[in-house]
Amino acid sequence: MANGPKTTTLRTISEINLTPLMDLTFILLITFIITFPLIEQGIPMDLPRAEAPELAEDAARTISVNAEGAVFLDDIAISMEDLVRDMEVLGAVDPNAVVLVRADEALAYGRVVEVLKVLTDAKISRMALVTAQEQ
Repeated sequence: MANGPKTTTLRTISEINLTPLMDLTFILLITFIITFPLIEQGIPMDLPRAEAPELAEDAARTISVNAEGAVFLDDIAISMEDLVRDMEVLGAVDPNAVVLVRADEALAYGRVVEVLKVLTDAKISRMALVTAQEQ
């Protein structure tokens, strides 16, 4: 009998530890639950109340105008000149583009008409005015 080194066979582990994956999944789920309401309501404003059907916002662009008259395109502040240029590009690239217009209820009607005129001049015909639900 020889007293040499003992040879052991290595056993491969064929199981995947799912605990870190589950932790990551729950963290992502909680993150989406917390941030989703903030995405839709990026700019605080008091929308006028009206009864209207639900809108599909899957590929829609959003123009918001706050009470001071500042214009935002997808929650990013933008000048009217830049808005005109961006909407002309959007109208040329995608004539079926949907644009949602959100305006504060205290805003002068003329400012909303300016935004709608920009959309009409850019050949964007699919637009909607966003309102809050009536209570």
